[in-house]
Amino acid sequence: MSRRHAAEKRQVLPDAKFKDLVVTKFMNALMKDGKKSAAERIVYGAFDIVQSKGGQDPLQVFHEAISNVKPMVEVRSRRVGGATYQVPVEVRAERRQALAIRWLVETSRKRSENTMMERLSSELLDAANNRGAAVKKREDTHRMAEANKAFSHYRW
Repeated sequence: MSRRHAAEKRQVLPDAKFKDLVVTKFMNALMKDGKKSAAERIVYGAFDIVQSKGGQDPLQVFHEAISNVKPMVEVRSRRVGGATYQVPVEVRAERRQALAIRWLVETSRKRSENTMMERLSSELLDAANNRGAAVKKREDTHRMAEANKAFSHYRW
């Protein structure tokens, strides 16, 4: 990490189909080896599957899934007098969204369906209905913060 100044945030352009910045950020997180068109194909294909399975607006399902996965608190390691404590801290809005996107991509990659489109659509539907691996990860994070609430006075 640079000591001089923080890296400036790059502005992303909204995606072509839905004109949504969050969808673009999601595509960028899903993208491997700079293959943006492949990531676009996967995301839009997953949205089509969500449309056919659920029958509701895929963009609304996507935003519902993201908001259900966003963590409110997390634990950060803090060294005090030779001991390391897991201190619960509130998550900034930007990081909250980034973690939700990252967890959705990770958990959909680990699913057992055949294509990435199917995996992603299933994970989005599960997250929108408050179940699935990504939501479980958020709950585990919250549980960890709750368990370490006694160390919250070490917050900085």
